[in-house]
Amino acid sequence: MSNTGRNETRSAATHISRPEHSISRVNISPNALKVLYRLKDAGYQAHLVGGGVRDLLLGREPKDFDVATDAHPEDVRKLFRNCRLIGRRFRLAHVVFGREIIEVATFRALQHGGNEDGDQHIDDEGRIVRDNVFGDIEGDAFRRDFSVNALYYNIADFSIIDYTGGMADIERGVLRLIGDPDTRFREDPVRMLRAVRFATKLGFRMDPLTEQPIKNLAPLLGDIPPARLFDEMLKLFLGGAALANFEMLRHYNLFGQLFPLTEQSLTHEENNFPLTLISRGMANTDTRIEQGKPVTPAFLFAVLLWQPVRERAAKLEAEGQHPVLALQHASSQIIAEQAVVMATPRRFSLPMREIWMLQLRLESKGGRRSVRLLGHPRFRAAYDFLLLRAEAGEVPEELADWWTEFQETGPEQHEKQATGKRPRKRRRNRPRRSPGGQTE
Repeated sequence: MSNTGRNETRSAATHISRPEHSISRVNISPNALKVLYRLKDAGYQAHLVGGGVRDLLLGREPKDFDVATDAHPEDVRKLFRNCRLIGRRFRLAHVVFGREIIEVATFRALQHGGNEDGDQHIDDEGRIVRDNVFGDIEGDAFRRDFSVNALYYNIADFSIIDYTGGMADIERGVLRLIGDPDTRFREDPVRMLRAVRFATKLGFRMDPLTEQPIKNLAPLLGDIPPARLFDEMLKLFLGGAALANFEMLRHYNLFGQLFPLTEQSLTHEENNFPLTLISRGMANTDTRIEQGKPVTPAFLFAVLLWQPVRERAAKLEAEGQHPVLALQHASSQIIAEQAVVMATPRRFSLPMREIWMLQLRLESKGGRRSVRLLGHPRFRAAYDFLLLRAEAGEVPEELADWWTEFQETGPEQHEKQATGKRPRKRRRNRPRRSPGGQTE
């Protein structure tokens, strides 16, 4: 199928019957099946769509199950007492089953343009700012982003309906944007970030026509609300492919749109620092996710913004500020400047500052201060951060080794040596030396 335009000539839908595909209801959420069957029994079309269908075909466990239907949001709410309607730009129905939410979307129309009710509109830059004009399944398929996300599992006969060639792209391992890439990326620039995320997540190669305009269109991300970019950042870096996404984002000039201060630092790195620090931090995040260990955006942001903070602090020190004050002021400035691009909730920015400030205390080892530092709520995260810095070559390995040994031999012995007094009994910290981790 041609990929040259949004309004390309459409071929007839391909229907893949149940014996010809691998999706079984056994692997579909029981709550999603409840929604599908109730919609069908009420006379509406009901289809599983999007990532759930894609992942089932790839033998993966879907993260969630989304439903597409010709029922309007208000119709869905009448069918389900446990339903709430959300969204203004894109009206949706959420059917709530405890912690599981089944998202139900009404088929959207393909053609965009303003109307007197303001339900559908594209601004002067080509971005969709509202999309609530309902249509049919065919239009809905062609307005989706990638062909592999535009497959419909029909609960009426358990077939798969394919309008855009998604089945062939899954078989070939290709990520292809539906329609003209330049137009589709301008409609919603976040699709460029989604293209990177899906390519690494699925292990697919990006279609040449899809990737061609990304580098030139990357600056369009500057018009995306900071809060939305933060949400996309979490999906990119906390989904198990942080390192691969980091490398691909830089390749397509997208990383600098998310972290401009960090990208600027990377252009004049010394001895591969801070690139090594960031790469190790990303790799460690992926390892922890694979092992089922917790990760926190605060630690990841601390890694990503550390070099800009160091450079700003060095500048302030050169102007005569005390090192502690210089680091405090640099931390506040960098966090504020980054927040203009990408929102950073306070619950993450505060731990970031603490991790950074504790690096000065970790660099001054020995004595009672080191003993007291072990009881700091952020000690574990700050120690992990120090390990990354040592492995990246920013601080001597001996410093990280000293803190590791300090925990292994017991702080009581060190306090006795430092004060000459018998130390108070305290709970021993568990010895810990990781290849650069995050707080447990």
